[in-house]
Amino acid sequence: MANIFSNIVEQARLTSQALIEFGSSLFEPTVRLGVTGLSRAGKTVFITALVHGLLRGGRFPVFEAMASGRIARARLSPQPDDTVPRFAYEAHLQQLLTERQWPESTKQISELRLIIEYQSQNRAMRELTLDIVDYPGEWLLDLPLLRQSYEEWSAETIRLSREGDRAHLAGAWHFEIAALNPNAAADEALAQTVARHFTDYLRSCREERFALSLLPPGRFLMPGELADSPALTFAPLDRLEGSAPSGSLWAMMRRRYESYKDAIVRPFYRDHIARLDRQIVLVDTLTALNAGPDAIGDLERALTAILDSFNVGRNSIISSLFAPRIDRILFAATKADLLHHTSHDRLERILERLVSDAAKRADYSGARIDAIAMASVRATSEAHVSGPTGMLHAIMGVPIAGERAGGRTFDGESSIVIYPGDLPVNPDAIFEPGESRFRGLSSASSDEADYRFLRFRPPALERTDAGVPALPHIRLDRALEFLIGDRLR
Repeated sequence: MANIFSNIVEQARLTSQALIEFGSSLFEPTVRLGVTGLSRAGKTVFITALVHGLLRGGRFPVFEAMASGRIARARLSPQPDDTVPRFAYEAHLQQLLTERQWPESTKQISELRLIIEYQSQNRAMRELTLDIVDYPGEWLLDLPLLRQSYEEWSAETIRLSREGDRAHLAGAWHFEIAALNPNAAADEALAQTVARHFTDYLRSCREERFALSLLPPGRFLMPGELADSPALTFAPLDRLEGSAPSGSLWAMMRRRYESYKDAIVRPFYRDHIARLDRQIVLVDTLTALNAGPDAIGDLERALTAILDSFNVGRNSIISSLFAPRIDRILFAATKADLLHHTSHDRLERILERLVSDAAKRADYSGARIDAIAMASVRATSEAHVSGPTGMLHAIMGVPIAGERAGGRTFDGESSIVIYPGDLPVNPDAIFEPGESRFRGLSSASSDEADYRFLRFRPPALERTDAGVPALPHIRLDRALEFLIGDRLR
C-alpha cells in the first residue's frame, strides 16, 4: 500500500513538473537533449564539438538550418537547473584546441544551455533553447533495476557472470559467495568484502580487451561522493533456501539494494530522464568489435536495455501534460575516423543491426530511431598504402605520446600512415552463429593489425583573423539535423 501511495504522489509531482515545463515551452520553445553513452564513447567531445560548431558557424552541410544560412547566431546562456553542475565547455575546448588532448570522461551529470536564433521557413525570426544534459551511460543501465526485485537481479547477474569472458573475471567474487551462508547474521565487514570483489569484477569486465557493457549498478563503477557508503555496499548472493530471516546477510543486501533504487535510481529518472525530449546514445562499437563475440553480444543486450529504459513515443499536447516522452533517439557509432570512409556505412549498418530488435519496439510507440557512424572530432585524414594485393585504404594521424604498437612507442608529435582494416560489407557476417560469429577486422598483416585502434591526438588547427575554425568532424551535421532540425523549420 505504501508503494502504491508513493507511486501516486510521484506521478502527481511529475505531472505538475510537466505542466510547468510545457507552459514555459509555449513561450520559449525548448528542446532538452540527453547525451549519454558507455565508457570511452566520446560524450564530452561530442558536446564540445557540437557547441563550438554552432557558436563558430561550423561546416555542417547536412544541417539544413545552418547550411541555408537561416541560423543568425547561437549563444550560451545560464543553465536552468541551479543544482546541476555546468558542463565545462570552455575548459574542454581549451584541451582540444590548445593542448590537443582528449577531455576526461563523464563522471557526473552536467548541463549547458544554448540559445539558437534562427529565421523560420516563413521568414520570422525565432529562438530555440537547447538544453544539453550530459550523463554517464552506466547510470542509465540502472533503470531496469526499478522493475527487478533483489532476488531477480541476483539470479540474472550471477547467471551472466558464469558465461563467456565473464566467468574467469568473476572468479574471486564467485569464490567469496560460494563460502557464504546467506541466512547467517548480517556482518558489515563481510558485506564490504563481498561488495569489493563484486565491484572488482565489474571493473575487470569494462577493461578494453573485454569491453563488456551491461554492468549495473552504474554507481559501483562511478561512485563519486557515494564511495564506501552502505548504498554501494551490497552484491548479488546465491543459494538462498526459503525466505531470508530478518537480520540475515541476505536481508541486509536486499534492503541496501532497495535503498539504492529509492535514493539514487528513482531520483535520477525523475529529475533527468523523464524530462528529456530527444536523446543521443554514443556507442564505442569498434572497441566491442575488436574485443570479440562476448563483447558484441553484451553490447547488444546493453543497447536493448538502454532503449527499453526510455519513455519513448511521439510527443503531443496530451502526453506532454502528463509525462514528457522522448520522440527521437539517435544511436551513434563513434570514432569513425579510425576507419577509411569506405567502411563508414558498414559501421553504421553494424550498429543498426545491434539495435534493430529494440528499435522495432520503440517504433511501435511512435518514436523515431536512427543510427549513424560519426566522429565528433576527426583526428585523422585519409591516405593509401601499398599492400600485398595492391593499394589499401589507409588513415593518417598523430598517435598520442606513449601509445605502443608493432614494437614501436610513439612520441606524440610524429604523424604515421596505417591500414586500419575493412569492415565486412554485409553486417550479418559478424552475427553468424558458431565459431565464425565474429572473425575480426581484416588487416594487411599482423603488425598492421596492431595499429587498428591506436588513439590519435586531436588535430592541429591554425588560428585565423576570424578566430579558431570549427573542428573537423564526420557526420556531426547529420546528427544535428536528426536531433533538432525539425525544431528549426
